[in-house]
Amino acid sequence: MILANVTTPLLGLVDTAVLGHMQLPAMLAGASVGALILTQIYWLCGFLRMSSTGLSAQARGVKDTKIASAKVLWQTMMVALLLGLGLLVFQAPILYVGVALASPTLEVQQHLVAYFDVRVFGAPAAMLNLALIGWLVGQQKTRSVLIIQVVGNLLNAGLDVLFVYGLGMSVPGVALASIIAEYSMACMALWVAFKQVVGVKPDRAWFNRAARKILMKLNGNMLLRNLALQGCLAFVTIQGARLGETPAAINAILMQFFVLIALGLDGIAYAVEALVGEAKGAQDNHEIKRRTYQGLVWSSAVAVIYSLAFYLFGETIIALLTEHQHLVSAALGYLPLMVILPLLAHWCFLYDGVFVGLTRADAMRNSMIFSALLVFFPLWYVNKDIGNISLWYALLGFVFARGATLALMFYRLDKHGRLCK
Repeated sequence: MILANVTTPLLGLVDTAVLGHMQLPAMLAGASVGALILTQIYWLCGFLRMSSTGLSAQARGVKDTKIASAKVLWQTMMVALLLGLGLLVFQAPILYVGVALASPTLEVQQHLVAYFDVRVFGAPAAMLNLALIGWLVGQQKTRSVLIIQVVGNLLNAGLDVLFVYGLGMSVPGVALASIIAEYSMACMALWVAFKQVVGVKPDRAWFNRAARKILMKLNGNMLLRNLALQGCLAFVTIQGARLGETPAAINAILMQFFVLIALGLDGIAYAVEALVGEAKGAQDNHEIKRRTYQGLVWSSAVAVIYSLAFYLFGETIIALLTEHQHLVSAALGYLPLMVILPLLAHWCFLYDGVFVGLTRADAMRNSMIFSALLVFFPLWYVNKDIGNISLWYALLGFVFARGATLALMFYRLDKHGRLCK
C-alpha cells in the first residue's frame, strides 16, 4: 500500500510536466485549476473508499465470506455509480462555482473549461475506483491494487505524450488521457474483484430500504468528517494567501512535507483497516487490539524515521522544492515544526485506520469536528498575531487532538467490551 500510494501523485506530476512544456503558461494554469476542482470533489468523496474498505474487511472475517463480500462489493459500486452520474448531471453548476471561486483571467478560464468539459466524463470511473480500491484493500488484495495503480499511471503518461505531442490535442488531450487511464483502472479492478466473488449473484435484498439506510448513515458520517478536515486544510491555504505571496508559497512548500508523511503512514493505516475489519467480522476482540497495537508500533517507527529524515535532510528537501533563496530561508524557520509533525500526526493516521476497520464513522466524525472547532481554530485565533506560523501551530495541535481523541474512544470501547459491536 505504501508503494501504491507513492504512485498516486505521479498522475498529476506527469500532467503538470506535459502542460508545463506547452507554449502558453495559461494552459498549465487553466488545466491545473480544472483538475483541482474535480480533485477536491473526488477527495471529499473519499468516504466511499473508507466505508468500502471497512465493510469489505469485516465481510472477509465472517463465516459466509464470499456472499458477504459480494454484498459489500455490489452495494458500494451502486453508491459509486450514483455519485459519478450525479457529478455528470451537475457538471455545469460545479464548473460555475469553481470558476467563481478561482476568478481566473479569461485566457486561463478558456483552458480551464476546455480541460474540465472533457475530464468530468471520467467521474463515474473515478468514483468506481474509490469503491473498488477500497474493497480490494479490505480483501487484502494490495498487490493487485499496486499493479492497477502502476499500470494506470503508466498508461496516463504514455497517452499524455501521444495525444499532446503526437496528435496535437493540447489541453483536452491531457484530460482525455486521464479519462482513459481512469476507466482502464476501473476495468482492471472490476476484473480482479469479480474473480473473488465468482458464482455469487446479486440479491435484491442487498439494495432494500434498510440496507440503503445503513450505507447512507455510514457514508454521511464519513462525508462530514472529510468536510471538517478539508475545511482546516483549506483554511491554512486561504489564510496564508491573505498574509501575502511569501507566506502562501511557504505553506505550499510545507504542505509537501505533509504529503510525504501521508504516503507512508496511510499505507500502514490501510493495512490496519483491512486487518482490524477482518477481526471485527470474526468478532475477535483480542485480535482487534493486537492488530491495533501492532500497527501503532509500525507507525511509531515510521514516524521516527520521517522525523530523522526531516532533521537531517529538511533543508535539502526545501531547496529541491524551490530555487528562490528568500523562500528557502523563510521556510527553514518552520523546519523544527516539520520534524515534530510526524511524531504528533502518526496517531491520527493509525487510529483513522482502526476506526475505518471498525466502521465507526460516528466516532471519526466527532473526533474530527471536535479537533477542528475546539483545537484548530482556537489555537490559530490565540496565536494569529504572530503571523503565518500560527497556522502551523494550529495544524500540529489539530492532528495531535485527532489522534488523542480517537485513542481515548478506542480505550473506552475496549473497556466497555464494545469493539465488536
